Amino acid sequence: MARKRTIGDIALLAGVSKATVSRVLNQKPDVDPTTRERILRIVEEEGFVPSLTAAGLARRHSHLIGVLVPSFTWPMVPDIVCGVAEAIGLTPYELVLYSINDKTRADDKGDIIDHILASDLVAGLLSILPGLPAKHVIRLHQHGFPVVMIDDRELPSDVPWISADNQQGAYEAVCHLLKLGHRRIAHIQGPVDLYCSRQRYQGYCRALEDYGIPVDPTLVVEGLFRRKSGMEAMQKLLSLPQRQRPTAIFAASDDMAYGVIAYAEEHGIRIPDDLALVGFDGISSSAHVRPPLTTVKQPFQEMGRQGAKLLISMIELAHRQRAYIPPGAGKHATPLQPEDEQVQQIQLATSLLVRASCGARQNQAVSSIEQVT
Repeated sequence: MARKRTIGDIALLAGVSKATVSRVLNQKPDVDPTTRERILRIVEEEGFVPSLTAAGLARRHSHLIGVLVPSFTWPMVPDIVCGVAEAIGLTPYELVLYSINDKTRADDKGDIIDHILASDLVAGLLSILPGLPAKHVIRLHQHGFPVVMIDDRELPSDVPWISADNQQGAYEAVCHLLKLGHRRIAHIQGPVDLYCSRQRYQGYCRALEDYGIPVDPTLVVEGLFRRKSGMEAMQKLLSLPQRQRPTAIFAASDDMAYGVIAYAEEHGIRIPDDLALVGFDGISSSAHVRPPLTTVKQPFQEMGRQGAKLLISMIELAHRQRAYIPPGAGKHATPLQPEDEQVQQIQLATSLLVRASCGARQNQAVSSIEQVT
């Protein structure tokens, strides 16, 4: 007896991935028409019969929510996931975690998203700190799959989105340094391709503008949200002539601020006596470094809670309308939106945690780094 063909066999004969075959069999619209025709022809020629059990599972109202996260070592991820878990704790939904780390190749990131769409395992996706994979998440939304992003997005996009108010948080941090008397305030940015980084930079610029201080490009250094890039940025800032060096630094992440502290300690620079420092994130370890770090606290748990609630409302709406995408809808399918369109994009307030690293307890400007040799 001839061996029964599998979906893997069909994919091999058609020269495509199993995910693509699955999308065709489930009448998903996001497949090239020529590729779809080739797959269907091979299915007919080979007498391939999809598993009725699997097909039934795919068509039911799933109560699984996919949560896409970057590396679990990112310090804010546990707090966000904790908020998500809290929100769904009293609902019939369960979580399925997917991880994309820094070492995952760009093509593989797209494959992971394709797998989520093709498997029909989860009813919707909550994407945390998507960064570069954001374009793939946006594609899911464009095909009518319920998606909510947490903390970052690419513009323009109408993907439902939850974030901290990055610009206002940065503005308040820099204003705090200005009130302490600082006028040469450096900014260590996050990656400029991320929306949150650009928003924090705009908050920095707005605060300086309100105090009548022009932005000095030599005091703005791009980092990568990592400790090492904080150290590298510090090295660049200290390479400036003494009179051009900053008296204070606003780092766009706590991790980069830790790099500033490490570099300062190695080179005999006292924080806050020689250099004031403010970070951004408010992760728990910021209270335990030396000196304790003044930082902008993001409401990570609340972001997770709000994101989960918004996603569930979209999934329930999709279920009631049977609106994932009708077969043949193709490019004319309408992305799902929450019932209350006013809450598609939510920015939550941050708070400034004032600690020793900014020298605020002195109630005056700290001594200038120009004096440090």
